[in-house]
Amino acid sequence: MKVMQTESLTINFGGLKAVDEVDFAIADEVVGLLGPNGSGKTTFLNLVSGIYRPTSGKIIFQQEDITGSGAHVIRGKGIARTFQTNRLCLNLSIIDNMLLGLYSKKKSTWWQAILQPKQCRKELRQNIEKCLQLLEHFNPDLVDKAYDPITSIALIDRRRIEIARAIVGNPRLLLLDEPTAGLNSEETTQIINDIGKIRQGDQQICMIIIEHDMNVISSICNRVVVLNAGKKIADDTYQEICKNEQVQTAYLGG
Repeated sequence: MKVMQTESLTINFGGLKAVDEVDFAIADEVVGLLGPNGSGKTTFLNLVSGIYRPTSGKIIFQQEDITGSGAHVIRGKGIARTFQTNRLCLNLSIIDNMLLGLYSKKKSTWWQAILQPKQCRKELRQNIEKCLQLLEHFNPDLVDKAYDPITSIALIDRRRIEIARAIVGNPRLLLLDEPTAGLNSEETTQIINDIGKIRQGDQQICMIIIEHDMNVISSICNRVVVLNAGKKIADDTYQEICKNEQVQTAYLGG
């Protein structure tokens, strides 16, 4: 069963079609999204996550048309993401950064905080416990540092916090935009293992991953979709994509 699909998804920036009538579907799997720089990969994620509104086409998520919905609405429906560049709040602690991932799931309102403070404190304790369990999952050493500034930890752990913040609200679809950017080969292997553990856990999360490191794509992706100049040019297994002449031309020219 399809979790998310797009139908002829298009967005124009002036005279440029950054995403051009892309048909895409994902079920309970991990799909790699490849393409040369400027091919429309991040723009596609921005459309799916509600940061951009499409010029035309549809986005269907769990059989609901969410085309044109805002990012906060889409997050609440179960689509979460990370970004290519670090989007952590550097003036907050590790645990506070993670709690931001639960904002769309927050039950207490401002007036309940005034009239029912015990209920709000109970919800906060439950959310903190959930965040601590995720920290344990990604790196047990971070549990004792939960209230330390986010700036005090290494880049790989910041990447982990970004992923943890995205999944703490139990999304159905996770969009990862270059999760290993800036990491060395050993750290990249650790992130691959972390992502694999997410899929092995209790949460039913399917993923779309943008990556330039082919070791990441070959290790964890069931399928690969390739974009070039905004158009989808291939959709197959990683092994078949590597042999695809149209893909080779897109990357190498000719």
